[in-house]
Amino acid sequence: MSIRILYFARLREEMGIAQEMFEPPAAVSDVKSLRAQLAARGGASAVALAPGKAVRCSVNQDIARENTPVKAGDEIAFFPPVTGG
Repeated sequence: MSIRILYFARLREEMGIAQEMFEPPAAVSDVKSLRAQLAARGGASAVALAPGKAVRCSVNQDIARENTPVKAGDEIAFFPPVTGG
């Protein structure tokens, strides 16, 4: 299962990449498990995607929740929360 992952704003800067193709293990079935798998790689991923850190996600350009399913061919984007005024 290959998925495309995009990183925006602060996450792109912290991780040093804007996008990647990722082959998650079979245990990855939703946004929460994907984020945990990415953070488990250590280094910049662990810092940027640490549990409790404010990070939003979209799946195929739709805002996603932790339990949103992730499947082969999906485009996942991680980005910091945005405020306006």
